[in-house]
Amino acid sequence: MSGDARGTDDRTERATDAPGLDIDTTKAHPARVYDVLLGGKDNYEVDREAAAAALAVNPRGYLDVRHNRDFLRRAVSHVTDTIGIRQFLDIGTGLPTRENVHQIAQRTAPDTKVVYVDNDPVVLAHARALLTSHPEGRTAYVHADLRTPGRILDEAAETLDLSRPVALVLVSVLHFVEDEEAYPVVAELIGRLAAGSVVVLSHLSADFNPVAIGGVAETFRARGFSFVLRSRAQVARFASDNGLGLVEPGIVRVHEWRPDRIEDAVRAAPADAAYFASLDYVDRTKYLDITDVRDEDINLYAWVAHKT
Repeated sequence: MSGDARGTDDRTERATDAPGLDIDTTKAHPARVYDVLLGGKDNYEVDREAAAAALAVNPRGYLDVRHNRDFLRRAVSHVTDTIGIRQFLDIGTGLPTRENVHQIAQRTAPDTKVVYVDNDPVVLAHARALLTSHPEGRTAYVHADLRTPGRILDEAAETLDLSRPVALVLVSVLHFVEDEEAYPVVAELIGRLAAGSVVVLSHLSADFNPVAIGGVAETFRARGFSFVLRSRAQVARFASDNGLGLVEPGIVRVHEWRPDRIEDAVRAAPADAAYFASLDYVDRTKYLDITDVRDEDINLYAWVAHKT
């Protein structure tokens, strides 16, 4: 389910360290493919192969993934610091990384509560890394699919007060859900949130670079993923259908949403040039700087909107 799998830290555990969990290592999973593209270690060969296929048709696709991550940082900071919300429901969490939602929010608001949701057993295996809350706040993890909004909300309500504003985070996840489910699911989620709540959303689109991103979509569909590239109007529907008011600057690409600085977990390239040259392209991307981004490199829309 997860699109924004966030796995770039140097944890010693790997995906294989998940005894007793029902993990299908013969099929790629979006969370683990994103973990590959973020330079993580919690993935399998089948996930690496999927990431390699995507980069073969869109060599600068790692920029989408890492700028999407930086958008999440800016959006969570804005929701916490400017809007003042202290509760987050992050669906499609992905694998833990250095800057999870609770770490971003609790930096300035230690009492923030966060519920993470994902359906990948590998994410479940590493969920304890998401539960290291500041003592004044709280975090929890729900192992569930986005397509079960009622269950998600019921379990989230054990940690969050749904009678008060909540920030619903749907970052890089809805393009894995077909239209007949995506729009009703989002409507149900938003419908149970209190007035004053906020939605943070990003979504892949073919509006900008249709050949490259269309090729990426085909590589994922060939591996059994639902993969829907929505237009700007279709992405806007997640807000307009639910009566949400867009926060400035409205619907833009992820790198254009309230840009400040770029915070990215790029690693220093190996000093051994011969070793670096021997790496395959998937492994090289984690050493590549993303500050050279061009508009045509980015294929994700982003917006933040509030419920009145």
